[in-house]
Amino acid sequence: MSGLRVLAVDDLPPALDELCRMLAEAPEVGEVVGAGDALKALKLLQADRFDAVFLDISMPGLDGLELASLLAKLSEPPVIVFVTAHDGHAVTAYGIGAVDYLLKPVRTERLAAALAKVVRLAPDDRRRPAPDAMAALPVDSGGRTRYVRRDDVLYVEAHGDYVRLHTRAGVHPVRMPISRLEEYWEGTGFTRVHRGYLLAVDAVQELRSDTTGGLLAHTEAGDVPVSRRHARELRDRLLEAAQRGQLGTPR
Repeated sequence: MSGLRVLAVDDLPPALDELCRMLAEAPEVGEVVGAGDALKALKLLQADRFDAVFLDISMPGLDGLELASLLAKLSEPPVIVFVTAHDGHAVTAYGIGAVDYLLKPVRTERLAAALAKVVRLAPDDRRRPAPDAMAALPVDSGGRTRYVRRDDVLYVEAHGDYVRLHTRAGVHPVRMPISRLEEYWEGTGFTRVHRGYLLAVDAVQELRSDTTGGLLAHTEAGDVPVSRRHARELRDRLLEAAQRGQLGTPR
């Protein structure tokens, strides 16, 4: 099965449902199981294998910190991410070995950042999402989350730990390294044309030269620089797209 197997633990049903929903929508996640208390979570973890546990701290009986301490003793412990309404346990949480500490209400971009850390520690066969898992990316804006469809993106620009998705409707920042997005969008019509740019091949309207003789790929959302090392590959991809009648096709 493609994607991470994740266990979400919270004693408050609304909070657990929301966390499970957010995890299920994440492209890295293949399966989510919810547990309403630490004892149930412990039984599930002893009976089955999970790549990660997203764990509330304040729970009656066995709390999240105590559960995490027990999990650390397993022969193949899952990656721990704490999800809590309080920030006072952060030092203890990281001391136990947690890879991240999320404060409620959990923002989509913070969840994505935590999952990126989980992915780096997960087995190789769990790292890639399902083929269409990233057909849309969540974008947080003003406390609301909207989704930008991959088919609406003309090109992607790297910007530190973020990428900027350039569409006809505007520019949308997403917290994700461009190398990671390149991996996920491989084979979907995007190609790397510069260390800081991914380009939708069928969005190219023409190739131009800039004032210094460099190559630019012109799209409806703007010009994209093409490095010399990627120029030949792009020309070949454009020729193939033209032969298939896909070049300049509205996205």
